[in-house]
Amino acid sequence: MSTAFRSCFVLSGFILAYFTYLLLGALVFSAIERPVEETLKSNLDSLKAEFLNLSCINATALEAFLEKVLKANKYGVSVLENGTLHTNWDLASSLFFANTMVTTVGYGHTTPLSDGGKAFSIVYALIGVPFTMLVLTACVQRLMHPLTYGPISMCQRRAGLQPRAASVVHFIVLLVLVVLFFFVVPALVFSTIEETWSFLDSFYFCFISLCTIGLGDFVPAEKPGQRLRALYKISVMVYLFVGLMVMFLVLRTFHKLADVHGWTAFFQLPSYEEEHEDKEPIVEREPDDESPEAEKASIKPQNPSSQVSYNSINR
Repeated sequence: MSTAFRSCFVLSGFILAYFTYLLLGALVFSAIERPVEETLKSNLDSLKAEFLNLSCINATALEAFLEKVLKANKYGVSVLENGTLHTNWDLASSLFFANTMVTTVGYGHTTPLSDGGKAFSIVYALIGVPFTMLVLTACVQRLMHPLTYGPISMCQRRAGLQPRAASVVHFIVLLVLVVLFFFVVPALVFSTIEETWSFLDSFYFCFISLCTIGLGDFVPAEKPGQRLRALYKISVMVYLFVGLMVMFLVLRTFHKLADVHGWTAFFQLPSYEEEHEDKEPIVEREPDDESPEAEKASIKPQNPSSQVSYNSINR
């Protein structure tokens, strides 16, 4: 089998599996959610009929009122009395909105009301999204050596593990720590602060947020009357940014693990070479007047054994 044919075959398999996965998810969601939706519609129809029987309001006026209420609620404005006690556009709330926009989490609980706000959102996201990715990439580059290469090398030296075994052990430990400190512990905190959230709701919120899915059915710091609401929102912003950085680190570490075990070559995926990682500056330095001897010394290749690297691991 030729390499080109094998690559096309694997790619076609991935595409088929992806659409199969989407179809399966659609069927499961439909089977679970549609009966609940029908029940809710039936209850609302009964409530509407009961309300009309007990009042002098006609159906047309009621529907016009509800349409305006639902449209306002779409933009985060509630008709309830306790829902008007805070604004969605104070400094902390605006920072939280900007953070969810540039990190592509986008809960959708608050959206721009004016045309100017919508136009600014386009420009702001156009610059902010790639800039956020640049910052996350730069941070993860700096974390790969102390949190990935260093621990793997330590497992090899102190535990006497083979390179592949050391990489697997490291990835499992890293994954457990990430689940514990970025999903379980935050879920406990959220379920304590948000009185209406269960632990499952909080864990679900953490997963949806750090995967940048951001469905918006659970949004923290939106309950009226919460103490230190501004500080709470800022803390959630920090959690989201650090959590996304850690998720990116896990993905990069898994890519390295796949390289070590030859999975990227098997599935015709690009191999992520480590030589250029954390060595090339993001912003190039200005050329200076160096002597020819200094230039030769600067371009002289380093000894591969002087730095821990995935490329030094036998595959």
